[in-house]
Amino acid sequence: MAKLLQDLWILMDSGSVLYHRVYDSEITEQLFGGLMSALNTFAETLVEGGLSSFELSNKRFNLLKKNNLFFVSNSDKKIKEKKIIPELEKVAEIFTKRYTPEFFCTWDMDISIFEKFEEEIKDQLKDPVKTFWDGF
Repeated sequence: MAKLLQDLWILMDSGSVLYHRVYDSEITEQLFGGLMSALNTFAETLVEGGLSSFELSNKRFNLLKKNNLFFVSNSDKKIKEKKIIPELEKVAEIFTKRYTPEFFCTWDMDISIFEKFEEEIKDQLKDPVKTFWDGF
């Protein structure tokens, strides 16, 4: 299975970041979460459904909404979106099964509980360091 998702953020609809796995970025995760929430709110005023993807330079960002959560990933824009979306959907499925709406009703707002989530989705996440070394 190809690992296509480079960076990943899981946000509440308010923009608060629950989980992130990011390589080579200077932006803080909560600033990114706020930006994504604002962009989506703006997009929802223009079209029903809001933002689903956007591109910057050589990266494409894909957004998926499920259970009042945003799942945001980026990848090389050379990779077709129809390959990325199923991988992002797998991540969303794993997360929402583990962290149900009932979980969030009693959750104490401690985001450290999500730190181990990466182990559950390692098959979907690309490792840029490994990719670099595999090129030799």
